[in-house]
Amino acid sequence: MIAVIGCGNPNRLDDGAGIEVLQRLQVRGIGGDGQRVLLLAAGTDGMATMFAARGCRSLIVVDACRSGSDPGAVFEVPGDELEQRYQPSLNLHDFRWDHALYAGRQIFREQFPSDVVVLLIEVQTTEFGIGLSEPVSSAVAKVTDRVEGLIRSRLATQVDIG
Repeated sequence: MIAVIGCGNPNRLDDGAGIEVLQRLQVRGIGGDGQRVLLLAAGTDGMATMFAARGCRSLIVVDACRSGSDPGAVFEVPGDELEQRYQPSLNLHDFRWDHALYAGRQIFREQFPSDVVVLLIEVQTTEFGIGLSEPVSSAVAKVTDRVEGLIRSRLATQVDIG
């Protein structure tokens, strides 16, 4: 199975980019088959990411980021480059998806996917509100196409032995 996890808060404008990618994939008829592709809107819940990825062969994470790049910039990074050991803090993002990648690999070992791709979209604003800025909306369209391509290529090369 391939898990595609969209992260972010759609009530914070561009922070909802990952969730919007999932919605666009659903409109295209991707996911929901229960056997091959799982689409999960994880919000800011790293635990959901960790448990959804368990037993999957591939994991694709989509989220917004704030790196200082131009709004709408897209970054595609192998998951192992972004894994982080969990360091407790007191905020809504306490156990994030980057912590989930590290913890999932430590806890679930061979049951956690080694094929992990993270797609990040640079935000313009994360003020309260609904909707995406123009540059982020354009990037979401590109990322949706890219995720669909990643899914199709992985489905074409995966053989279920399960």
